[in-house]
Amino acid sequence: MTEKAKTEKGNAEMGNAEAENAEKRKIEEMKELAARLNEAAKAYYAQDREIMSNLEYDRLYERLERLEQETGIVLADSPTVRVGYEAVDELPKERHERPMLSLGKTKSREELRDFLKGNPAILSWKLDGLTVVLHYHDGKLAKAVTRGNGEIGEIVTNNAKVFRNIPLQISYQGDLTLRGEAVITYSDFEKINEEIPEADMKYKNPRNLCSGSVRQLNNEVTAGRNVRFFAFSLVAADGVDFQNSRERQLLFLKEQGFDIVVYKRVTEENILDAVAEFERQIVTNDIPSDGLVLSLDDLEYSRSLGRTAKFPRDSIAFKWADEEAETTLTKVEWSASRTGLINPVAVFEPVELEGTTVSRASVHNVSIVKALRLGVGDRITVYKANMIIPQIAENLTGSGSVRPPERCPVCGAATRIQKANEVEALYCPNPDCDAKKIKSFTLFASRDAMNIDGLSEATLEKFIGRGLIHHYADMFHLDRYHDEIVEMEGFGEKSYQNLTASIDRARHTTLPRLIYSLGIANIGLANAKMICREFRYDLVKMREAKAEELAGIDGIGEVIAAAFCRYFAEEKNRQELDLLLPELTIAEEKTEESDLTLQGKVFVVTGSLSYFANRNVLKEEVERRGGKVTGSVTSKTDALINNDTASSSSKNKKAKELGVPILSEEEFRIRYLSEPEK
Repeated sequence: MTEKAKTEKGNAEMGNAEAENAEKRKIEEMKELAARLNEAAKAYYAQDREIMSNLEYDRLYERLERLEQETGIVLADSPTVRVGYEAVDELPKERHERPMLSLGKTKSREELRDFLKGNPAILSWKLDGLTVVLHYHDGKLAKAVTRGNGEIGEIVTNNAKVFRNIPLQISYQGDLTLRGEAVITYSDFEKINEEIPEADMKYKNPRNLCSGSVRQLNNEVTAGRNVRFFAFSLVAADGVDFQNSRERQLLFLKEQGFDIVVYKRVTEENILDAVAEFERQIVTNDIPSDGLVLSLDDLEYSRSLGRTAKFPRDSIAFKWADEEAETTLTKVEWSASRTGLINPVAVFEPVELEGTTVSRASVHNVSIVKALRLGVGDRITVYKANMIIPQIAENLTGSGSVRPPERCPVCGAATRIQKANEVEALYCPNPDCDAKKIKSFTLFASRDAMNIDGLSEATLEKFIGRGLIHHYADMFHLDRYHDEIVEMEGFGEKSYQNLTASIDRARHTTLPRLIYSLGIANIGLANAKMICREFRYDLVKMREAKAEELAGIDGIGEVIAAAFCRYFAEEKNRQELDLLLPELTIAEEKTEESDLTLQGKVFVVTGSLSYFANRNVLKEEVERRGGKVTGSVTSKTDALINNDTASSSSKNKKAKELGVPILSEEEFRIRYLSEPEK
């Protein structure tokens, strides 16, 4: 090759590299823009706060649109697309074109190194979620299928379209098939669980939550779970030269906008160091994993190795050898839950595992208690499953002296063992067991209800378990148990004083808060306000209201009306409220007919405010006068309130399209509140 030819080839390669880097930078910028715009939209629509101006939002939005046009890639969480929600009766099934095999496994690092036999390979996380196969045609997502049993999977295309990070459109126009793992991060898993007040209803681990989320019949549920997808292998892409390299396949998928599994290129010389580096990252890794996967990089050689009846010969999974510790079982606690299930929890002398001290492990059910032959004083070995969840590995003594309690630890009712699918579990059959009221007590004490700071679900469980609370009214008489409470774990005199001060503040409340706190099905705080206004804050009339009266209230409807009437038709609910009322001072709010000047009016508020302190204050004023504030402009909107009436924001554009008036605060107050600017 001449010097000139070499120079031209080098320049071409440099140009290609620069082009690839430019494309990668665009994709990364698109991800950042989508995240910023979605965060701004969430703050604006769901949290009544602004983190960027309308002008800035529109500028970033237009930049994202330009990048999508330039790259040919549109990510699933891009605000430029809105995937419609759809519910189905069942998930159809489909046979995979190529069977999805399991992997052979090892816990030996040396065996992992020997597997290479001198060949370079890709070492990556073995993600712990649900494997999904994606098919693209003409650059668009055409189909998504779960792994299923490896031969037949379920079609989840509509659900995949609402995964947080997959591209709905890619630049490659040929037929593309790839595999990856749908996962829910630990941080998202914790956020989802934090929103579930009752302990026994919380999800057990991210993998189970993800599996159920991906296989939902309604993809609106999937969308709310923040499912993410990480590609780990390319199955087919016609006409692309991958230079016989598995790594090149992964990089190609990354260029198309996919998030790919974190990997390291390894050889026999560095694989042990790479395994150790992955191990150091386990504690901080937000993506659930249960080991590593080692796959040979040479595609032709991999194909030549073939497969066994169960496993491919070019890949192997590595599982961490769990760190175990020996300790002594001190007791088994039986914890009653709101579903009636009574869960056994093993309590043992504290031991160090994976850098933390553990002293408790769930035993899940009666069958496992029997299988382990647990007894107080037994020597047991414990470990952390996937280096996270404490479990009992083995009972070295096996005395078998632990017996399920014959009485519920909370209400004292006779317990019952139920068997399903060969698994025995202990239940409390008493429908009035206080443990089953934890959800309602937690709601009652929550911020939008009675707002009793210090009465968390965990604290309520302790109080209920000790028999301190049986009715809502009992929360206002915890001073009777001063000595017992200050001696409880996690409490002291200071905590007790803070709690009783919060309880005293909660005695002064409003009628809508009280109605909401009762936990009536389908009655949120907004609905409670509507009903209170309709009945002029007369609780007696509300308790005796007929379903037809309630259903006639704008925004209530037949379902909510029926639930409200059913609640007050039950004598025990009426008695519960009668016990509670003497403990409260309810603020008087008299509403005359003449005050409901905005009855039937619908408004949307956007942008910053100058007269009203914030949107919630303006919303309260509108609702007090019988009106309603919604989040989006429709043909039913009477006015859009925006001090920047000339802006080109999406709400202003929509209002102009529909002929909805755009009013400043001053114009709104003059027209609807009959008060000029001060």
